Amino acid sequence: MEELVIRDADVVDGSGADAYRADVVVDGGRITSIVKEAAAAGCQRPTARRELDAEGLVLSPGFVDMHAHSDLALLRDPDHGAKAAQGVTLEVIGQDGLSYAPVDDRTLGEVRRAIAGWNGPGDDIDFDWRTVGEYLDRLDRGIAVNAAYLIPQGTVRALAVGWEDREATPDELDRMRRLVAEGMEQGAVGMSSGLTYTPGMYAKDAELTELCRVVASYGGYYCPHHRSYGAGALQAYEEMVALTREAGCSLHLAHATMNFGVNKGRAPELLALLDEALAAGSDISLDTYPYTPGCTTLAAVLPSWASEGGPEQTLGRLADEGTVERIRHHLEVIGSDGCHGVPVEWDTIEISGVGDPALADFVGRTIQESADRRREAPWVTARELLLADRLAPTILQHVGHEENVRAIMRHRVHTGGSDGILQGAKPHPRAYGTFPHYLGHYVRELGVLSLEECVAHLTSRPAARLRLPDRGLVREGYKADLVLFDPATVAAGSTFAQPRTLPTGIPYVLVDGRFVIEDGRRTDVLAGRAVRGTPPA
Repeated sequence: MEELVIRDADVVDGSGADAYRADVVVDGGRITSIVKEAAAAGCQRPTARRELDAEGLVLSPGFVDMHAHSDLALLRDPDHGAKAAQGVTLEVIGQDGLSYAPVDDRTLGEVRRAIAGWNGPGDDIDFDWRTVGEYLDRLDRGIAVNAAYLIPQGTVRALAVGWEDREATPDELDRMRRLVAEGMEQGAVGMSSGLTYTPGMYAKDAELTELCRVVASYGGYYCPHHRSYGAGALQAYEEMVALTREAGCSLHLAHATMNFGVNKGRAPELLALLDEALAAGSDISLDTYPYTPGCTTLAAVLPSWASEGGPEQTLGRLADEGTVERIRHHLEVIGSDGCHGVPVEWDTIEISGVGDPALADFVGRTIQESADRRREAPWVTARELLLADRLAPTILQHVGHEENVRAIMRHRVHTGGSDGILQGAKPHPRAYGTFPHYLGHYVRELGVLSLEECVAHLTSRPAARLRLPDRGLVREGYKADLVLFDPATVAAGSTFAQPRTLPTGIPYVLVDGRFVIEDGRRTDVLAGRAVRGTPPA
């Protein structure tokens, strides 16, 4: 007898088609049969060892978080309720060009310091891997949800070139090609870049194109955090489209927003650019989170020259009285490349987390607010915080535009990504709320998307980008990564004031046919594994 039958579910199957009523049978981690309108037809209904009454609930494929920063959280926190409770059954990690494989001992230490604000310092993690394959093997020991990995181009450059602002030598470029090829062979699904983060931002287009050629040869995709989301944003998008067209590589645009005052109301220009490229044959997709503020580290807004050489040299420049005025001038007058070419507005930068608990008083306040309390210039406050916390502070940047968010999420190549940083006392609520916020706020309350459209954006579209032939749809033979939610009540519980509140209206989540959320509570099941890319035949 089969393991489970889900009775009388309203199936939204991920294809975008209308919902239908059905009994869905699960066994051995897969969907074994779907009996439509069984009760109404009066036919014999399927049986199983366990029956779950899904009356009033929607059954959909599990949600795919196309932009996650859970690289260490998956290992550190077996519960991982931040994502499991949202109905996420697969996360794509290794984002923004910086992660923990491939590395050697030197670069591992450098990367850990550079992205401590994203993932914590990692002092509680046994870094018993160095290659992409070894990291994926570590995930295979058991995690809360599945995970796919992007080769981080910045980490690759740190390993082959270092953290200096210079072109790679031919031998260094050859080594980067080999590292990317090895990572793809070992199971990565593509390559990411952080082109406003060091050292990835030091790569010229010709270097990136060569690495994208390698990615394309394995059927993977390129996922850039491109060179600007502010001044010059459209040119930055154009650069990525042209680069991947030259390389013959699929393109997935990370957190594809149009932020800062210079881009208010300009989403239609971005969408026209993408439509033109798609019509010309480019393979493009994108992800967004359904919120206006962004989230990164405070150190990320510094000009790139101030971050050259890695974290220790950055701290040295911040401590040098002869250098800090030049940094301030780039930030406040010129507009640093780290701040997307826009002069920094300190009243839009809110501290969301610190590494040192003694600095907790900064959390929840903008730099301007803290500076006013301290009766000093905001740059003085920001500098002191960066030095005292050794570059660890994370920030919310309140620079987005709601009309742009809505326009982009309607696009036919849109997918969902939380960009969720789980560190800090006051993280962005998107880490805990992205997927129910789509379903509750933008579907039920605003009607920006229909339920069927939205589910397709969150399931089958990302599965197609990841080239997963048995995920992203409710189909017989497909993996039983499934979500049951109440369309009348599903909502994000997380807010900017209470960002770690779990969502409502998602009582059941299955990974590999096993309940990771049951009756709205996290079980002890660790059914997630690494989802490896497969090179084309």
